Amino acid sequence: MLFPRPSFVLRTSCALALLWAAPLGLQAQEAPMSAIDWISQTLEQPRPAPRKPAQTPPKPSDISENALPEDITVRPLGEINIDATGLLSAGSTGLPRGLWGASTATDLARRITTIAARSDLLPASRRLLNTLILTELDPPMASGGDGRLFRARIDALLAQGLLDEADAMMARSGTTDPTIFRRSFDTKLLLGTENEACAQLTSTPGLSPTLQAKVFCLARTGDWHAAALTLETSDALGLIDADQSELLARFLDPELFEQEPPLTAPKDPSPLTFRLMEAIGEPLTTVTLPLAFAQSDLRSTNGWKARATAAERLARVGALDPNRWLGIWTEHLPAASGGIWDRIDALQRFEVALNSNNPVATAHALGPVWEEMRRAGLQTVFADLFATRLTAMPLTGAEAEMALEVALLSKDYELLGVDYAATASDRVSLLKSLASGEVPASRPRDGLERAILDGFRHDGVPVRLKGLVESRRLGEAILRAIELLEGGAAGDYDELSDALQFFRSIGLGATARRAALELLLLERRG
Repeated sequence: MLFPRPSFVLRTSCALALLWAAPLGLQAQEAPMSAIDWISQTLEQPRPAPRKPAQTPPKPSDISENALPEDITVRPLGEINIDATGLLSAGSTGLPRGLWGASTATDLARRITTIAARSDLLPASRRLLNTLILTELDPPMASGGDGRLFRARIDALLAQGLLDEADAMMARSGTTDPTIFRRSFDTKLLLGTENEACAQLTSTPGLSPTLQAKVFCLARTGDWHAAALTLETSDALGLIDADQSELLARFLDPELFEQEPPLTAPKDPSPLTFRLMEAIGEPLTTVTLPLAFAQSDLRSTNGWKARATAAERLARVGALDPNRWLGIWTEHLPAASGGIWDRIDALQRFEVALNSNNPVATAHALGPVWEEMRRAGLQTVFADLFATRLTAMPLTGAEAEMALEVALLSKDYELLGVDYAATASDRVSLLKSLASGEVPASRPRDGLERAILDGFRHDGVPVRLKGLVESRRLGEAILRAIELLEGGAAGDYDELSDALQFFRSIGLGATARRAALELLLLERRG
């Protein structure tokens, strides 16, 4: 063991003195209260709050003729509904504050969770989803007040690796709800700001840490003796399993285990286990772990390949700024070939050619790098970085049309597409019409183009979404339309047409245009 064992009496008294108040019997079998199954068990399962006595319904004679309509939710003054928390104002995103309307928090949470769980979302779908998640909107009328919509929004950010946004949202909420604190604690672990998490854990009344979290935070704050004594006592009383006990023991005093073989890598580590393994010098690879873990590999203390691989995973889903991705990928010259090294080599060669302002060299480098970006799913990231400079190059032929593709996948697609005049094929005419928002006049060449054209030639809310809109559930209808768009990307062209038509009908024409361009240029076919 790590330290000489005290007597049983001493162990028992230390346990009572050192373990923070909590129902100890729950420590071994507690299941995480989270939709994200990798959340650490940092807190004890809270006891259910006592039920409030049922209120007697008012008699008909007690109800005023001027009573509020039944779709208005009345709350006590000063009560804050966490579901209203956001980072973006409704004015900045153009969304109405009452977007959620008459929807239930349960239905909204379910749709958000389902969409965010997909790893292959179109960039247009992901942008719209995250705008909805991050915007300050009034809670739905049927909110319930339990924060389930807020938790679903945080979980959606975590599932996409958007840790900074999730961390800021939770901080802004100001809540000490245990289910939110678990997420906040793990987010800070993965961001490398665990000292903040431990400070909040020890200073917030009502939070009861599990033994693992208590030992970790005692050590992080410099109280190694208390951490060791807590672990020793917990181990003696059988309050912690053997694997966690050994991991924590090595964390507290790694020198005692220098001659011991490495620990078996845990199959599904929590962020706390992940951090502990790193601290004892046995870091875990993040390639097979949930996307949120990849953020840990971005630190400069990690090797270049690990950082480059993490940057690729995160940039692909919009969880990393394109400039930071480029900075990591151009730190060194690749010393090997194959896989990610080929992509890095192609990118670096292209950037050198582009910086030389040599059209011939740029044209020569464009084909290989664009093919590598396609294989890695990084076309939109590449486009946002290089589209403007690339379209200024006097390219011709296949390279000119390739440059148009880059331009139309960038955030400046509208402006850059209008100025393009290198070729005038039917395909180019269709792409330019979609970029400008015009109704394409071309004839469809296949089912995908036909579905897209139908979505732009028909107006009004499609029948399958009209019920949600008419019942004042517009936000839920938008989420449903994202699901339809993704169904269309997988080959259900009726759903695709309805999604594009719906977005246009409610003022989200830019989403419709970018989705159509992405479907045509990213070759997302079912």
